[in-house]
Amino acid sequence: MTPSIHVNNKIALVTGAAKGIGAACALVLAQNGAKVVVSDIDVDEGEAVAKSIRKKGYSACFMALDVTNEKQWQQVIEAVVEQYGALNILVNNAGIALVNTLLETTLDEWRRVHAINLESVFLGTKNAVKAMKPDGLSGQGGSIINLSSVGGIIGAEGLTSYCSAKGGVRLFTKAAAIECGRADYGVRINSVHPGNTLTPMFKQELEDMRTQGTVESVKEAMKFYMDMQVLNEIGQPEDIANMVLFLASDAAKFITGAEFVVDGGLTAQ
Repeated sequence: MTPSIHVNNKIALVTGAAKGIGAACALVLAQNGAKVVVSDIDVDEGEAVAKSIRKKGYSACFMALDVTNEKQWQQVIEAVVEQYGALNILVNNAGIALVNTLLETTLDEWRRVHAINLESVFLGTKNAVKAMKPDGLSGQGGSIINLSSVGGIIGAEGLTSYCSAKGGVRLFTKAAAIECGRADYGVRINSVHPGNTLTPMFKQELEDMRTQGTVESVKEAMKFYMDMQVLNEIGQPEDIANMVLFLASDAAKFITGAEFVVDGGLTAQ
């Protein structure tokens, strides 16, 4: 019998959940039965997302988290387990983009992109596995989904730091999945690689192209990105969230160390 795709009664922590893909993941997981902890460094927006989920009749709360701070990771995971009794799902979604040439990228910028996009995934995975493994605080196993990007598979001009960090997420995920599987921790770890997705960050990129004179209009900028793909549409945050839901569910119980592109066929070419 094929298991249905749901996460009933599972406890999920989603980082960078104040907007975009993170907010969509929080909502979709809650709609499909999870008790969701919305986390972000942006307290006001994060609390607003949790409140909007509750208004729809689902379970959500907010916990502030700077994903580059290991002590805060430890505190939040301890708080989640204390409040709900377990941690079953972690979605490492928090991230930033820096569009800059190789020669103009400073070391501080490089380090900031890697701290938020890659080191945070290490910190989150490490501390979640500690909690999820049989002798941990939660001890129930679980599923960790790390948000990488198509930029973690293929390179792109002006995105050296971003591609480096997202490529690191891709291979870190595989190595961690192998280690946890061999150790019989009951923890599955997979990566998701969004393509062009209509998030606030992507919208800002379109606007930046217009203001910098690269294109004459946002519509032209949108066409530039759609021409990269096979499907004639830009991805929505919910498209990514649906993949996250699948990987978080028991329907994906035999999947670990894998990468899943949600990119309208961009990387198929």
